[in-house]
Amino acid sequence: MLFYLISVLVVAADQAAKWIVRSNMQLGEIVPFWEGHLVFSYYENSGAAFSSFQGYGQYFAIVAAGFVAAVFYYRHKGELRGPLLEAASGFLVGGAVGNGIDRVLFHQVTDFLVFGKGGGILNLADLAINAGGILFVIHLILGQVKSSMIKRKQIKQN
Repeated sequence: MLFYLISVLVVAADQAAKWIVRSNMQLGEIVPFWEGHLVFSYYENSGAAFSSFQGYGQYFAIVAAGFVAAVFYYRHKGELRGPLLEAASGFLVGGAVGNGIDRVLFHQVTDFLVFGKGGGILNLADLAINAGGILFVIHLILGQVKSSMIKRKQIKQN
């Protein structure tokens, strides 16, 4: 249930924020929000992260669809269990779907968040993908720690 809740909330928040930006800002417009920390800057990215692969964005929609299908496959097999993996996969799928919608409908992704001075420009789907990736890494680290503790316990018992 956590997976679906996070996925739906991410897609809804991402699409709503992008609609607000497209409706209320001019392309290229910059609006300072939190001096030195956050700026809204309306940009349309037809490529991938860091504006790489400009013009090839539609191919990333295919990659996103494949990724989402893989997550559903592994969820169905029961390999993505537990609150941490539910949340991680929810953020990852929500972000992939949010940006995928833009790529299918507009052939580009609306970006508008710039953190810090000279930082890259992102959207809420990108932030969700980053959050999902971090949660997944935390899951891997906790798994390693747990495995290490079990091995130590087994060595002490022998």
